Amino acid sequence: MVIDTTAIIILLGTFFTLVFIGGHVAFSMITASIVTTFYLGFPLLMVAQNLIDGIDGFAFLAIPFFVLAGQIMSSGGISDRLIKLSNALVGWMRGGLAMVNILASMFFGGISGSATADTASLGSILIPLMRKSGYDGEFSTTVTMASSIQGLLVPPSHNMVIYALAIGGVSIGRLFLGGLVPGVFLGIALMIFSYFISVRKNYPRGDKFSLKNLIIALKESILGLGTVLIVVVGVVTGAFTATESAAIAVVYAFVITFFVYREVPLRAFWRILGDAMKTLSIIMLLIAAAGAFGWCIAFLRIPTILADLILGFTSSKIVILLLINLLLLILGTMMGMASIIVIMAPILFPIVTQLGMDPVQFGAIMILNCGIGLITPPVGGVLFVGSAVSGIKVEKLSRAMLPFYGVMFLVLMFITFIPQITMFLPNLVMP
Repeated sequence: MVIDTTAIIILLGTFFTLVFIGGHVAFSMITASIVTTFYLGFPLLMVAQNLIDGIDGFAFLAIPFFVLAGQIMSSGGISDRLIKLSNALVGWMRGGLAMVNILASMFFGGISGSATADTASLGSILIPLMRKSGYDGEFSTTVTMASSIQGLLVPPSHNMVIYALAIGGVSIGRLFLGGLVPGVFLGIALMIFSYFISVRKNYPRGDKFSLKNLIIALKESILGLGTVLIVVVGVVTGAFTATESAAIAVVYAFVITFFVYREVPLRAFWRILGDAMKTLSIIMLLIAAAGAFGWCIAFLRIPTILADLILGFTSSKIVILLLINLLLLILGTMMGMASIIVIMAPILFPIVTQLGMDPVQFGAIMILNCGIGLITPPVGGVLFVGSAVSGIKVEKLSRAMLPFYGVMFLVLMFITFIPQITMFLPNLVMP
């Protein structure tokens, strides 16, 4: 195998140089692809063709539909209902509002699929409420940010769809099921940690448990949670494709938000649509850019070279998986989530395949790694949203996040080295 070292240096050197000086990741990928294609002597039209090929597929329609459904539901009053339901379930515990925060994030994240939307929506309600109840501001904010990562794992997650399209040949239904148990596991771990913090700092309990209040809260929120059921049940049973279920979810979310809950006027739909378009334009540009960049990576055999390098460094599966996690965590401090998925998933997937790892398990590992990156400086988007909502400086929040990083890293290690956590449900329901 002939390795064009110069072309590899040009491709990766151009990309990382542009990212380092502040260039947008998509722009950096496209520029690196153009320069490398020119060096290789191929017509530059190939870059344009690969950009189009990157987003040319029926399955890609699922992404805009999922994003729009999440935007509609996160703007339509579902937050208050989910907080009320969570309070009825776990608010009676020591540190009850912290438990409510975590559980509400699990519910809300499953609807919106966005850690940023979760932090902005729930945080604007719960952080002031927790402070008023005697919780310190840093804990109130960090528990909000840490718990928001659950929504990236709990289905339906448009990031799982991006991952599925990046590697190809994996069932989106199995990915949805594979993310559910790790998402719940992460929530339980955060609850246990928050309970011990609450006991140590003597944070208050909530009201006593009431079955009547639980039933009322469940009745009020069940329609909002129906969005998740439509998508997950539809995809898992095979009644809908991921794209069809996402389209149905948009219609359902539209009806529930504007004609049942009616907490926002119908004219607000245009603002919601605009917000969805902004998010979608970034995602689709990244995917298109990754099509051109990924072609260069594949042509230059970079995945094979990296696999040989890692596997030649050590034969220990444990060490290799630790190195992969470390690489993803480092990238998470520098790049956005979608960027890491579209660039690194095709590169690392052949390596974990050689180790016998199922693509569903690797999907959960990659999503959680990227999620931790969202709350890690210097470019953690959720970290900046949490700072804006709470008014606490990023530097203070970063220090306060340290114990939460420890909890999340521990969960990541469990998911990495105990496949059954991820694979039990998909193997049971969709063998």
